[in-house]
Amino acid sequence: MNALTRRVGIGTVTVSMALVLAACGEAGDGEDKGDGGDGKTIGLLLPENKTTRYETFDRPIMEAKIESLCDDCEVKYNNAAQDIETQKKQFDALITQGVKVIILDSVDYKSTKGWVERAKKEGVQVVAYDRLAEGPLSAYVSYDNEKIGRLQGGALVKALGSKAKSANVVMINGSPTDPNAPFFKKGAHSVLDKNVKKIAYEQDIPDWSPDEANKKMATAIDKLGKDGIDGVYSANDGMAGGIITALKQRGIDVPVGGQDAELAGLQRLLTGDQAFTIYKQIKPEAETTAEIAVRLLKGKKIDDITDRKVNSLSGDYKGIPAKLYDAQAITKDEVADTIVKDKVYKVSEICTKEFKKACEEAGIK
Repeated sequence: MNALTRRVGIGTVTVSMALVLAACGEAGDGEDKGDGGDGKTIGLLLPENKTTRYETFDRPIMEAKIESLCDDCEVKYNNAAQDIETQKKQFDALITQGVKVIILDSVDYKSTKGWVERAKKEGVQVVAYDRLAEGPLSAYVSYDNEKIGRLQGGALVKALGSKAKSANVVMINGSPTDPNAPFFKKGAHSVLDKNVKKIAYEQDIPDWSPDEANKKMATAIDKLGKDGIDGVYSANDGMAGGIITALKQRGIDVPVGGQDAELAGLQRLLTGDQAFTIYKQIKPEAETTAEIAVRLLKGKKIDDITDRKVNSLSGDYKGIPAKLYDAQAITKDEVADTIVKDKVYKVSEICTKEFKKACEEAGIK
């Protein structure tokens, strides 16, 4: 528990041991038969644990915010470990237990329509978190994901510099089951297609797998040749790690960008192995979601929190109240004024012995 609290470090986040013990577990099937029908229980379902942000930031921030707003509320938590059927069981179990509000970060948005429709019929309100789920949602909180894609594309063009117009770029996109991935891709394409010579190779990566990204990057190198790649768009930092490993194995040094400001990604920024990442302030997204969930649980309005209406991706459901946040592209020169300043990670966590010199060169002390 203390390790999680230390790593969150965004504001003052304290998660009580009682709340953690009340959670359903890391990646269970949700079959806990505990009573959630007391009107004081919120379900929290996160999609996977390959991306470090969920367990390090999203979960503890939301749990702490819920506790601060409702000290007698309980959080029933599960992580689906990227398995659709596991998440369905977790979702169904929450309804069976009588939980009235569920925060859902879906593994596969296309699978959720029937779940959310059932929830509504049974008086359960669903808040889509980070990824837009399909169905009659009560609210949606995320980022302007197409804009994030444009930020990624712009940052890669900037990293390519004068070579951009003659550059062959490889695009390694996110998981096809993640509704955010097409928006990242669309936004990035809108910039790259106009500013580089060619997207020479492009693949979507199931489950955001770094290992699969590594394999696809190796395939791209085999296809295009060592001198046929000038830059790589990676949809997130985890995959960027696998991509950079593949490039290094072939002696290729080209700009690679990611997303999420993961610790390993930040360290790669500092050493020059990665050109940029996208810094998304998770605390406001997570805390806003927690506040919406508590208000819905208490029967209060959320109009003053949400700032727009969105439609479901199928178009079957319209006017979903939403709050979308902005993000920013950062290079090693911005790490001190963003990540360190906002206390996302401690300097001691970023600047381990291996990265001490790189930190000093970047002005991180």
